[in-house]
Amino acid sequence: MKRKLAKKLASLAAAALLLLTGCGSDTGGSSHAASHINSGADFSNPYSASDTWVIYWYLCGTDLETELGAASMDLEELQKVKLPPNVKVVIQTGGANQWHTSGIPTRGTGRFLYDSEGLHDLGQAPDVNMGSGSGLTEFLQFGKDNFSADHRVFVFWDHGGGSVGGICLDERYDTMMSLDDVRNAFSSVYGANPDDPPFELIGFDACLMATVDTLGSVHGFSRYMVASQEIEPGCGWNYTGWVGALANDPAMGGAALGKAICDSYMQGCKEYDVEEIATLSLSDVSKAPTLLSAYGAYGVEALQAAAENPRQLFSQLSRGAEASENYGGNTREQGYYDMVDMGELARNTRNAMPATSGPLLSALDDCVLYHVNGSYRPNGLGLSCYHAYDGDADVWRAYADLNVSPTPIKCLYYYLIFGQLPDAAQEYLSGAPASVYTPETPGTGAGISAPTTAPAAGTHPIYNVAALEDTPVDIDHEGAAFVQLPVSALDMLSAVHCQLVYMDAKQDILLILGSDSNINADWDTGRFKDNFFGTWPMLEGHPVYVEITYDGDGFNLYSIPIKLNGVRCNLQVVYDYKTEKYRILGARKDDKEGVASLVASRELIKLKAGDTITTIHYGMTLSGANTTPTEVEVDTFTIGANPTVKDEDVGDGTYGYFFEFIDPLNNSALSNMVTYTIQNGQITTSVDNAMTGAPGAQGGFAETGYGADPGLLQTSGGGNAGGGSIADQLSGGAPSGDYGGGAGNGGGSIAESLTR
Repeated sequence: MKRKLAKKLASLAAAALLLLTGCGSDTGGSSHAASHINSGADFSNPYSASDTWVIYWYLCGTDLETELGAASMDLEELQKVKLPPNVKVVIQTGGANQWHTSGIPTRGTGRFLYDSEGLHDLGQAPDVNMGSGSGLTEFLQFGKDNFSADHRVFVFWDHGGGSVGGICLDERYDTMMSLDDVRNAFSSVYGANPDDPPFELIGFDACLMATVDTLGSVHGFSRYMVASQEIEPGCGWNYTGWVGALANDPAMGGAALGKAICDSYMQGCKEYDVEEIATLSLSDVSKAPTLLSAYGAYGVEALQAAAENPRQLFSQLSRGAEASENYGGNTREQGYYDMVDMGELARNTRNAMPATSGPLLSALDDCVLYHVNGSYRPNGLGLSCYHAYDGDADVWRAYADLNVSPTPIKCLYYYLIFGQLPDAAQEYLSGAPASVYTPETPGTGAGISAPTTAPAAGTHPIYNVAALEDTPVDIDHEGAAFVQLPVSALDMLSAVHCQLVYMDAKQDILLILGSDSNINADWDTGRFKDNFFGTWPMLEGHPVYVEITYDGDGFNLYSIPIKLNGVRCNLQVVYDYKTEKYRILGARKDDKEGVASLVASRELIKLKAGDTITTIHYGMTLSGANTTPTEVEVDTFTIGANPTVKDEDVGDGTYGYFFEFIDPLNNSALSNMVTYTIQNGQITTSVDNAMTGAPGAQGGFAETGYGADPGLLQTSGGGNAGGGSIADQLSGGAPSGDYGGGAGNGGGSIAESLTR
């Protein structure tokens, strides 16, 4: 939004300046987690109690250990388990600048054995990059040569970045393994054997790794896979719980062990009060070929539909993804991880892919045996897939380079991002039924060449959302501002949001308050109406910049940039429609650079009494020449024991409101501005389509018919604003409470910050 709004604000600033000078509690919502079991799953014991087990634990500590000691805490959890003689854990440590457990090499690689007699140091291993395929290969070979057993388990521990980002960030080398690296390492040591895989279970104690591509990568090497679709909290898996379950019953199989991992994980998340957005799933890896075949067929049908009508297909696909659970954040402020729930995406696009969405759902249901979901992740079915939420060409290339990913899906998103069909798509456009798709042999699926760069915004062959720039706004008989889009424009859009700004001529500032989906949208007729009643989310009474991350049937998720005790974070907040209240879930650090930018922070920091919060906004001066919004710290205050986010009256002042039209590549255009002038609790809504030259802004969509009579239309409504809360805080008058005034308060300090 900041990038798009810059152009709009530059054109409005002078006119807006003339216009202006001329005239409680953090509760609610269910905290219950749910578990989902496949009716065909078999959790019985297939083995003997005397069978031997070895768990290979690839413990890449990274900043999670250096800063938080998280790996050391899980080692402590493991050592609470009394193992029988037939169960052993072989551990490799590394990847961190500092370890909090005595005896673990701080800047090197260590190997340890935990068995019935306790923890043993096997000696420092050759120093390896644990974020590389070679580092993984060396550990796999070491384990195979020295610790054989009837049944093997392999656990990756670290950050994860989904299908594109990969697994295991070694902070000493600043590298991560791709899924191809993982597959190649297992293949070089064990060789793929789908009929009798060498591992009973491969697990990922890391974020975002429960993807169809991960599943395909471990096919032939494991019977079962356990991983999370969402960001894992810092506590991660419960090693006392699941290793203890195996120690108590070595006759169990991988399915029962996977279920124990899921159940103990969710129990641990509850103990740390971080279960609400937690997910973990158990998948039958033998079903990977069938699932990948169904997924590829879905891609073929989508390609065929796109070849006939690309605008329609991609708008349907993108709206389906927008309405689905997505993981890791996927916002302009937080970045994009491009992971969407495969099941919800298939459900939401049944009309677009009627022949293949049903079989894809059936194959997914057959594959996922068990999954647990927090209350604010209720709809995921256990495995994610790639979706280009922002059209990043480099991210697509990383995905396209994966051998395991179906070629039709790669071609589909190539078409979306670059606006043309790749040569590799031609074989799928012959008219043959999509259901005949056969997956590529592993190791042969990469290699689609692509243009060096994606088309610049406004030049895409399929989408020209810039044509909707300065769409005129009108006011209906009820006093609501609205835009009327032609049907021909709807196929360009994946979403319509609203943007709100605060304008103060005296202080010479324009402050961006953020985005929301709180509009009345009628996609059948193309009419979108405002739903503004003079309120905006505020943290302890302080205005915040908000960005919507998920718009669901029962709740919305938001991200709020702040500094928490001086550290840049994104506050995670949910609005629950049932209780009509917000809940603060916690804060995630936002200080990653380089390869680390591919992963999200696992630590969900709970706010506590005495924490210092600094609100972060984006803005510009109304009179200055700078047309790029600048990040500015507005308020600094100390919170009490139960901080809250509430919709509160914005107060007297002048506010600008825009409808934002977003295309499937996350490019956007803004309508003309709606101005809300609030005085003594009364809201006057006005539109001035002449301000930005609306008559020539239709971009070919003249059928809308609005804006033919540019001029000022006004209506008064009974708003509940009272007291000028935003204006007061910007000028130094903080609300009462157990927090102090802001760093941005006091005369013209905000305007000064914007011009520095």
